[in-house]
Amino acid sequence: MAMFIQKTTIDNFDRSIIQFVQNLEAPLLTNIMKFFSFIGSGNVVAILVIIIAVYLYKGLGHRRELVLFIGVNIGSGLLNKALKTVFQRARPTIHQIVEEAGYSFPSGHSMGAFTLYGVTAFLLWRHTSPAINRVVLIIISSLMIVAIGISRIYLGVHYPSDVVGGYLASGFWLAISIWFFQRFGQSKQPSKE
Repeated sequence: MAMFIQKTTIDNFDRSIIQFVQNLEAPLLTNIMKFFSFIGSGNVVAILVIIIAVYLYKGLGHRRELVLFIGVNIGSGLLNKALKTVFQRARPTIHQIVEEAGYSFPSGHSMGAFTLYGVTAFLLWRHTSPAINRVVLIIISSLMIVAIGISRIYLGVHYPSDVVGGYLASGFWLAISIWFFQRFGQSKQPSKE
């Protein structure tokens, strides 16, 4: 009974948000959503990961941060594939604007965006000042994460719970990875005596 109530609650949540988001449909907005979906795709994320990795290595010389950055992004992709295999949730059939193959839960675009922009914000935060630049960094990262997630709902290829699940899975993975990095991955500062 509890499983039925949970499924009904999630279905109602998904349906109400899908209806709201898709009621906003307009040609210009569709093109904007396709753009955000494109920049959240695996190929574009892979290119961004390479560009940022080169910058971390060559531009900043931060090899430990490079290991965190690459490890978090690869790990997120593997986690997404594992979760999709476990849950095997079919994609929505309600008003798909674009076609997408594969399982729906959790959203790979949402996980990739959360991981990429989340770890990038974490790493750049450490090297950014003044405070206003940090605020701008967080705002841009957050907007990219949210826009990519919403684009997947708007285009009809994910349920909202897929997107939220992707954010939660990626957030958990990112938090654990950052904790390990801060605990074990940073060089120890010599004590000043």
